[in-house]
Amino acid sequence: MENKLISILGTTATGKTKLAVSLAAMIGGEILSADSRQVYRGMNIGSGKDLSEYTLNGMEIPYHLIDIVDAGYEYNVYEYQKDFFKAYKTIQERKAIPILSGGTGMYIESVLKGYQLAKVPRDESLRFKLNKKSDEELRNMLYETRIPHNTSDLDDRERSIRALEIDIYYQEHPKLLTNIPKLQSINFGIRYNRQEIRNRITERLDQRLQEGMVKEVEELLNQGIDSEKLKFYGLEYKYLTQYILGEIDYNEMFSSLNTAIHQFAKRQDTWWRRMEKNGIRILWINGEITLEEKLAFIIGQLR
Repeated sequence: MENKLISILGTTATGKTKLAVSLAAMIGGEILSADSRQVYRGMNIGSGKDLSEYTLNGMEIPYHLIDIVDAGYEYNVYEYQKDFFKAYKTIQERKAIPILSGGTGMYIESVLKGYQLAKVPRDESLRFKLNKKSDEELRNMLYETRIPHNTSDLDDRERSIRALEIDIYYQEHPKLLTNIPKLQSINFGIRYNRQEIRNRITERLDQRLQEGMVKEVEELLNQGIDSEKLKFYGLEYKYLTQYILGEIDYNEMFSSLNTAIHQFAKRQDTWWRRMEKNGIRILWINGEITLEEKLAFIIGQLR
């Protein structure tokens, strides 16, 4: 298994974690999370950690890249890639099988394609120039750059500027790029039809609210985490923060958040299609079949 990896990806609410954990239990695997918000401590329900799923029939399945930084910190793909390969090496040294599982496309692609990344400092002079541009001009510049971006970069002016700052730095400092191992991966994706995904997203949102997602965000705010920082994390943390601060009522929060998650799911689907166009083969699994059938398909492909 040297430099080899199994990955299980898919749109939000497709059951990636459950499948990955079940597979790990069968073949002696360990999970490498690929979720941009599950890295944060205290962000549990809103990020969908579902840590109870990592215990299967009394067996604890090891997981990595979850709860590794404090909420409020701005973690990035450069740090993720570095942390991924550190954890990956540890798993290999234990002779276990690494299984990547998640839905953050850029994190997944950064390790599957071996992006050559470097830590990028702030460039105040460049930021001054970029701040003079309109949101539309910034979006157009992002579409033209050579480094692919998480689509959330297009929704926030500060993130757009930071993304461009990173791109321009890479172009001007090619010798600072970091060499990383080239992985041989077999990639499985879980897919449901559009209406079923919509139903699953709405049902899961309602369930998480019942499980105490509002209280979770209240506790983060009470810990002193700036409200703007929480909004920066998007989706659940953005709209629940607005609700707690009285900026929107409950019905508006639920409706807006539900719509935003549906839109996020569409962007994820777009990302998977782009990954396939860029040469990453994904073996798609019908989400409607049973867990046992999904596992049988994967085992058959591995053999």
